Amino acid sequence: MAVAYDKLFRIMESQQMTSTALMRKANISGNIISRLRHNEYVSLETIENICRVFQCRVDAVLEFKFSSEMNIAPSESFLRTANIQNRRYLGNKFKLLKFLRNVVDKNCTAVETVADIFSGTGAVASAFTDKIIITNDLLYSNYLCNLAWFGREQVRLPLLKNLIAKYNQITDPSANYMTDNFADTYFIEADCTKIGFIREDVEEKYKLGVINERERAVLIATLIYAMDKIANTCGHYDAWRHGANFERRLTLPLLNIPEKNNEQNQCFNEDANELVRQIKVDLIYIDPPYNSRQYSDTYHLLENVARWQKPQVHGVARKMDRSNLKSDYCTSKATAAFEDLIQHCDAKYILFSYNNMANKGNARSNARISDEDIFRILNAKGDVEVFSAKYKPFTAGKSDIRGNKERLFLCKVRQRSKI
Repeated sequence: MAVAYDKLFRIMESQQMTSTALMRKANISGNIISRLRHNEYVSLETIENICRVFQCRVDAVLEFKFSSEMNIAPSESFLRTANIQNRRYLGNKFKLLKFLRNVVDKNCTAVETVADIFSGTGAVASAFTDKIIITNDLLYSNYLCNLAWFGREQVRLPLLKNLIAKYNQITDPSANYMTDNFADTYFIEADCTKIGFIREDVEEKYKLGVINERERAVLIATLIYAMDKIANTCGHYDAWRHGANFERRLTLPLLNIPEKNNEQNQCFNEDANELVRQIKVDLIYIDPPYNSRQYSDTYHLLENVARWQKPQVHGVARKMDRSNLKSDYCTSKATAAFEDLIQHCDAKYILFSYNNMANKGNARSNARISDEDIFRILNAKGDVEVFSAKYKPFTAGKSDIRGNKERLFLCKVRQRSKI
């Protein structure tokens, strides 16, 4: 047997009462509305307050049904699916995976553990699912996505499918942090409100023990992918397009995640230079930011939703304080940071990814580490070989980027010892 509140929502519809109005009249919270929509148990006091609003008996707003009678959420075939590469992200290397994996397979031996310490969306790590994977990213939003794709905790896919389907069916949630701060900017008001409702509900379910840590990460990652699909931007959140038509509405996809990964996988949310002092692997892949564009600026909104600390936001772009999320690799400190990183890498092989932008672009697009310094630092660690492939970089200005290539610097470490 299970409780169902279909009758309540039919009464609300017939009386044209919104969830916000019911919350006010019955003195209940948005979380209670969420529990009602998901046919979850609430207190008798709540039911009494609702019955007072409608001047009705209890059986007019709820009933008990056998499981076979309950409304079953749409099956997997009715949910849009998404793969790891289905996010717009600066520097995404998904199109280079074949090239990258070939370099490793042909030039590296006995590789069982791979660390991707600037993992971003996790695209490169996805090329090494036959290995023990360690991922890391400074942005919490990326950490959660990596935990969703590669985390070692087992997830319950039927539960996730059911929750995603129910989130997609939500209508008229109450106003929240997202509504108040982002309505009709990157998303229309209705989608902002839905985003805030879903994010709050995921956190509540995690605190109540309904979902585990990786399931929480999957649901938040799903929300991030859904937001990215419809955002009123050109792929990043430095600005939103004024006067644009919002043609698509928020629909959460079903991420094609494995139910279970390698039990030795690890996902981190740390400064890469600190992390390398703690790990020992066969292959470490290094793909730091190339230029002065801070990822915390570009993806501040997704980071805000992922962290869900509801900070104050400022300016036209509605950015939160990101001072603790700045990367040295986007500043004049890049070369020193890189040298420190390489010195403390404990790996048989170091694979460093850096394109040949040099000074081809505008000031913000130009590479922060010179080729001279790259070779000097890597040669001090081991024997270096360079591989390259054509690659079209992101540019926000009128930059001369003809002949641009992505280069892989493979360093075969001479001696594995930490400083």
